[in-house]
Amino acid sequence: MTTNKASTTKLDYNLVLILFLLFLASCISIYSAQKTGQYKENFLIKQLVWYLVGSGIIAAVITLDSDQLKKLSWYAYGFGLFLLGFLLIAPESIAPVINGAKSWFKVPGLGSLQPSEFVKVFIILALARAIVEHHQKYRVKTVQTDLWLMAKLGLITMFPLLLVMQQPDLGTSLVFIAILLGMLFISGVSWKILVPIFSVGSVIITTIFYFVLWKPEVLEKYLGVKEYQFGRIYSWIDPYNYQSTTGFQLTRSLLAIGSGETTGKGYGQREVYLPESHTDFIFSVVGEEFGFIGSSILISLFFLLIYQITKIGMETKNDFYTYVCVGVISMVTFHVFQNIGMTIGILPITGIPLPFISYGGSSLMGNMLALSLIFSIRYHYKKYMFSTTE
Repeated sequence: MTTNKASTTKLDYNLVLILFLLFLASCISIYSAQKTGQYKENFLIKQLVWYLVGSGIIAAVITLDSDQLKKLSWYAYGFGLFLLGFLLIAPESIAPVINGAKSWFKVPGLGSLQPSEFVKVFIILALARAIVEHHQKYRVKTVQTDLWLMAKLGLITMFPLLLVMQQPDLGTSLVFIAILLGMLFISGVSWKILVPIFSVGSVIITTIFYFVLWKPEVLEKYLGVKEYQFGRIYSWIDPYNYQSTTGFQLTRSLLAIGSGETTGKGYGQREVYLPESHTDFIFSVVGEEFGFIGSSILISLFFLLIYQITKIGMETKNDFYTYVCVGVISMVTFHVFQNIGMTIGILPITGIPLPFISYGGSSLMGNMLALSLIFSIRYHYKKYMFSTTE
């Protein structure tokens, strides 16, 4: 018999503090970036508005418990597929082609809205529910049940992935795959199945890179791929040889971050002109103005965020909550690693923004929606303070 059992529901103030510090870092960086950018708009004011909207999203989602989130997951996933599908067939008057990609809806009074940023979160919910329901149905694990689970998770991810690739949007496609892999690792599928599959995948990727770098004519002959289509990879490997074309952004970013040295040049003292520095290359602004120390502090904030989400995921006894936490961790970690990696030249440029820092309404609201799930988990999970069993 269990007695004197008390449960707590509360707001996670550690998470609030981390989010507030990221908000300050975003405002400081964007305000500096917009002063030397090619645009005349006040991106800081817009970012403040999006943060307010994101706070409203958190306030709304935090009221939903795990049962409600599970019930909404398939509806949200279906709605996301509808938006991605409609985006491809929508007229350019409401879905214009921007920088060669048809990824945004034009919303009067709000600007552009990118549905794929929200679909990332919808995929996390759908995958989490699929894993939970699979384990409830198949109590005894076999090779067949594990393969069936992998097939279900793959199909859930494949449909939005194919739609996003049609835009085309390589960066978001990679985020979808990162979310799938992260949740697949903790889904309970046997490592005897995962290791061979990922080993084959690694060999295929390595082989493709080999042909891209040293035998592009083979890909051109058998797959119809043109050599110029590998421009981003070539400019990543040797950016200074392409600095007047595809390597311009990377060489300017390396110059900005390198010139910041240890302590930076000081706030507002930027000297290196870098296009789009308020969006995908916001980390270059931090590196130039605040140097290695300032960049390290910002990266530490992301480590604290991931640590806090990990802690929440481990404390809750609700499997659905745990899978959601892993999905959000996978999404945020990949975003941070890829964005910072491309600004310092260790990864190719893919156009992925830095979470909570880069300017962008869709990106910020998508990340705030993901974080709202974590706030909801922390708010609703029951922690028993006193219990005795007779």
